[in-house]
Amino acid sequence: MSSPEIRIAVLVSGSGSNAEVIIRYFKDHPRIKVALLLSNNPQAYALERARRLEVPARAFSREDFKEEGAVLQWLKEDKITHIVLAGFLWLIPRYLITAYPDRIINIHPALLPKFGGKGMYGAKVHEAVKAAGETETGITIHLVNEHYDEGRTLFQGRCKVEDNHSPLEIAACVQKLEHEHYPRVIERWTTGEM
Repeated sequence: MSSPEIRIAVLVSGSGSNAEVIIRYFKDHPRIKVALLLSNNPQAYALERARRLEVPARAFSREDFKEEGAVLQWLKEDKITHIVLAGFLWLIPRYLITAYPDRIINIHPALLPKFGGKGMYGAKVHEAVKAAGETETGITIHLVNEHYDEGRTLFQGRCKVEDNHSPLEIAACVQKLEHEHYPRVIERWTTGEM
């Protein structure tokens, strides 16, 4: 008997470079399909990336997301089994965590618990890493709960931070780790290997 299909929804707020890497990684996967991309930003370039890669894409408002309604309905209609956050900046509401217990994953561009929490995203994280004089940084892939960046850690990847590295150079190192590891961790997590 074959295993049921794993259907992923990717939630994005911005450009969507991680989303594109994830979509491409699973394009011909025998069990896992990126079935939907959702964004809280109707101008997000991620929506265009998804359409170009033939993945259905929709934008939603804060009202759609806060209250149990449109977003959950779309996820159910598309038979979504797992949710992947890829640069999604809003806190996940309790109703979604209840509907998808331990089936929502996020990637954070630092080694949690350092440099996490509300307001710590993108360039702000890399600037904080530089300002703190850290000698290493990286990524943390974790399950999502009702608090920013506090779910159980599944994976951390590391890279060195040299004295002369700018926040932009730190960001490039971290993005390389994201693209290298996030799809593989998603694959192992969704198939029950971790």
